[in-house]
Amino acid sequence: MCHYCGCRDIPLIKEFIAEHERVTDAAGDAQRALAEGRTERARELVAFMARELDSHWRGEENGLFAVMREDPEYAEYIDVLVGEHRDHSARLPALDLEAAEGRAEFDRMVTELHHHISREEDGLFPASLTALSGDEWDRSFAAWREAHPEQ
Repeated sequence: MCHYCGCRDIPLIKEFIAEHERVTDAAGDAQRALAEGRTERARELVAFMARELDSHWRGEENGLFAVMREDPEYAEYIDVLVGEHRDHSARLPALDLEAAEGRAEFDRMVTELHHHISREEDGLFPASLTALSGDEWDRSFAAWREAHPEQ
């Protein structure tokens, strides 16, 4: 993630980045648990990731992505990101962490997730600084709040 454009100071982007960090931290912890043979702990962490990503993706897709998709310049880029959300939301809960192939699949997914996050944090989020108006930021943040009613 870049630290020069200022998008990290935008409250909504700050929330998205915090969610990314919670998910990637859990992913790393799950990988370490699997390496240590603690499969049950890894399952708990993967379940946490799935819950966190569900609300995160709803907040992104119904807010920032929906607003930015109104500009045709960003629509294709966003469509790819949404496709990755769908792919991961289907694959993550289906992992068999007892099996070597399931653990390898999880490792692949973690790598994919890091690339996905990079495209958001280094591409879409900085672009949002110049693309969105005040009302569009308000709409985007309202959708994030709706996806996170507990906060």
